[in-house]
Amino acid sequence: MKRTFAIVMTVGLLATFFGATPAPAAAPKISPPKCTKSAAVPHNPMKVVQPTKTLKALPRTITFATNCGDIVIETVGNKAPVTITALTTLAKAGYFNQSVCHRLTTQGLFVLQCGDPTARGTGSPTGWKGYVDENLPVGKSLTYPAGTVAMANSGPNTNGSQIFFVFGDSNLQANYTVWGKITSGLDTLISIASMGAVQPDGKGKYVYAGDGFPVQLVAIEKVTTK
Repeated sequence: MKRTFAIVMTVGLLATFFGATPAPAAAPKISPPKCTKSAAVPHNPMKVVQPTKTLKALPRTITFATNCGDIVIETVGNKAPVTITALTTLAKAGYFNQSVCHRLTTQGLFVLQCGDPTARGTGSPTGWKGYVDENLPVGKSLTYPAGTVAMANSGPNTNGSQIFFVFGDSNLQANYTVWGKITSGLDTLISIASMGAVQPDGKGKYVYAGDGFPVQLVAIEKVTTK
């Protein structure tokens, strides 16, 4: 799953999609997400110094507070120390604050992708060099089961700030660092996904698609570690 997915959409279009084709019926019925309005808008990534050493004490949990509810992740600890150190550094600097999740996939691949402040799918911490892949699910029949949290990248050892939350079993190639498991908030992600995703149709309108920008705006308000 490349990090370079890009889609241009103004935040004002997230609530109303005139001319969009009907979304496929969800089965079983899923309640709409309970989201609040957010002031988050796409913006340039802030400058954060890339860590050169791993933390001696890695956080056990990382919590993404979103406008749709908290997503709590239990980290894999020493299985991905470089990744967790990088994410902790970004979280403590406020890098993720007020950023918009930019990609939702609902066909074959079931993930919500976040962590790019530009919301274009190309953003990364300014000046950072990609860091090593860790804890790849090699040899597993199901590589990225529901509840997995992993790094998005554009090739080997190109990790930055972009992550994806897996809300449904997904068999991707084992190329993406697994750094945690969702312990709370998976139901929220499933609810967000039930609203669908959209892409521009090239004629000035937006249509539902299996891979696009979430219909329900999802904004990361703050990330905390513990």
